[in-house]
Amino acid sequence: MDILQIKTETKQYPVYIGSRILHHLASFLTAGGISNLMVIADERVNELHGQTLLQHLPESLEVSVFTVPAGEAAKTLEVYDECMTFAINKGLDRQSCILAFGGGACGDLAGFVAATYMRGIRFVGVPTTILAHDSSVGGKVAVNHKLGKNMIGQFYHPEAVFYDTAFLKSLPLKEVRSGMAEVIKHSLISDEEFYRNLLNNIRSFSTIEPEFLINCLKQGIAVKAGIVANDERENGIRAFLNFGHTYGHALENLGGYKEISHGESVMAGMVFALFLSKRLSCLRFDLSEFIMWAKELGYPLSFSKKYLFEDIYEVMTRDKKAANKIPKFVLLSDIGTPLLKEVSRMDLKEAHDFVSAIKGD
Repeated sequence: MDILQIKTETKQYPVYIGSRILHHLASFLTAGGISNLMVIADERVNELHGQTLLQHLPESLEVSVFTVPAGEAAKTLEVYDECMTFAINKGLDRQSCILAFGGGACGDLAGFVAATYMRGIRFVGVPTTILAHDSSVGGKVAVNHKLGKNMIGQFYHPEAVFYDTAFLKSLPLKEVRSGMAEVIKHSLISDEEFYRNLLNNIRSFSTIEPEFLINCLKQGIAVKAGIVANDERENGIRAFLNFGHTYGHALENLGGYKEISHGESVMAGMVFALFLSKRLSCLRFDLSEFIMWAKELGYPLSFSKKYLFEDIYEVMTRDKKAANKIPKFVLLSDIGTPLLKEVSRMDLKEAHDFVSAIKGD
């Protein structure tokens, strides 16, 4: 088991990562003076692994489990209200703790419940997906609004994250692909050697060696931890973690958070941002090679042609990085050198047309 320390101005907490590490969870919870525990669990994850989790929770602790829909369907105000009602009915108090058990969406919801219940109680993350290596670290918790993703949220950190990679073995290929998009993002904004290692060693997501995957996840968490340590509340460089997300979130929103996964949307968003980076930031980068690799790994890219640019642009103007309805984008001047830049509507239209014209996925 490895332990990564996340340090910010307001909080320091450990991320435990390794295979079959849940036996450490009970001692951590009993040492915290917790009155009772509410588990917010992704319904699919709970079906597969719920009993495993319960076997590793302290017998002395009263535990209540509330299941929520899988994926982004969990991040609605309706589900949030149901969680709050359940917590009140179960008598949770300020010494209680929320445990998030599932992927990134479940973690976002559970963290927001913890942040707002009685003005804030403790929570612990037990992520079960590759995608959650990104979302479970850094303290961003939120639910979606019909007009935009993560528009209702808070900065609120967990007490700890227990990232047991044994859960990843049950992930369907689509979820592996979604999570690995965030790993690729971390490499592009941080280090060319990291990126080249992924490019040269991953030709199929069905054949990734477990040890290689764990190392990739640790590198991704370290990249995010380093950025968050210097900009906890996204006043500056933390925005770099949104590389590929402004366009990707717009696609998710227009698809009702159902048609494509978060990571698939972000991959299209990275192609979009790389096109703009070459055009506007003099990035020297083989975009054709990147697109061929993405298609080889199964990422759908041209689905963006389903949506009118005008509709995508309208959603992008509501992005949290936008100012006065002018979208700002994370671009690269080099691999590992991100920057934030306002981009004209004309250039955005050209980038959208480029992504929409990609064939063969």
